[in-house]
Amino acid sequence: MTTHYMDEAEYCDRIAIIDRGKIVALGTPEELKQMVGGDVVTITSTQPDDAAREIHKLLGVTPTRDNGSLRMEVPDGKAFVPRLVRDSVRALTGDPGTRYLFISTLSVLATFTIPHQTEATARVSFEGIDTETITNETYGPLKAACEDVVEREIPGRHVILRPGFIVGPWDHTGRFNYWLRRFSEGGTMLVPGTEDSPVQVIDARDLGAFAIHALEARKEGLYHTIGPKDPTTWGDVFEETRRLTGVTTSVEYVAEEFLSSRGVTLPMRSHAVDGLERTSAVKAMAEGLTFRPLADTIRETLEWDRAHGRRDVGLTPERERELLAEWERARRAA
Repeated sequence: MTTHYMDEAEYCDRIAIIDRGKIVALGTPEELKQMVGGDVVTITSTQPDDAAREIHKLLGVTPTRDNGSLRMEVPDGKAFVPRLVRDSVRALTGDPGTRYLFISTLSVLATFTIPHQTEATARVSFEGIDTETITNETYGPLKAACEDVVEREIPGRHVILRPGFIVGPWDHTGRFNYWLRRFSEGGTMLVPGTEDSPVQVIDARDLGAFAIHALEARKEGLYHTIGPKDPTTWGDVFEETRRLTGVTTSVEYVAEEFLSSRGVTLPMRSHAVDGLERTSAVKAMAEGLTFRPLADTIRETLEWDRAHGRRDVGLTPERERELLAEWERARRAA
């Protein structure tokens, strides 16, 4: 497989990196990551100077300023982050009026296949995690370890929010943006799964509003923060995009097995996590979580994406045409 996308290369047994026709690096994904020499942790704070001093005092690391954020190069980022959470929590325990809010993830759930999971659902085990690399496999356990730190260090005075896919303007990942932009370009569009495949997202602005509300209202405990309010499918997302843009795009739904056999992964789409895309947010909604209309998020994301969006996520037009042609040949031969 030849690719420019790291999320595709992640699943290869061996990777060769070529520069100007010469192989400059060769090895397994794990070996190549080790060659980089460490991890970069970035923290955004409203008081970066104070935060930098505390980090240096508590952890012996000297952050550098990077466009308003604090940047730290550490040899073991996956262990550094739980330590940072632990020490930041401990720094607050002297003030009994302080509340601690931690943004976690639905990836801490033990299984992704069961729908309607609540905050009482079992969390993934994080015991025995000894890798230095944050991957699809270690991300959830490491976040679970951070949740455990918060719960043990500051009981009764913490809020943990578990979003899934966070979307909207200023989304630097480009994941949701890719699907909206691609649909708005017209033609025939390749999409894994079916039009009934579920999807859950939350606009970053709605997540931020609930975070502030949770602190001001002195909420405590776990909250699944995911929307929209009503069950939504990818077909619903594309229909809303069609209504907003006036573009009629032909959507070709392709079997995920067809794509995976060709080493193709696309953002936000995997049948293996369809249960996670039906997670219950009943508790959070009952306690103040609200959602702006999905149409507003789509329209404003497209407006932002035109000037600022990434173009290195998803399929190139050439690759999409190749796959659509292969899919058509496969269907005729079946």
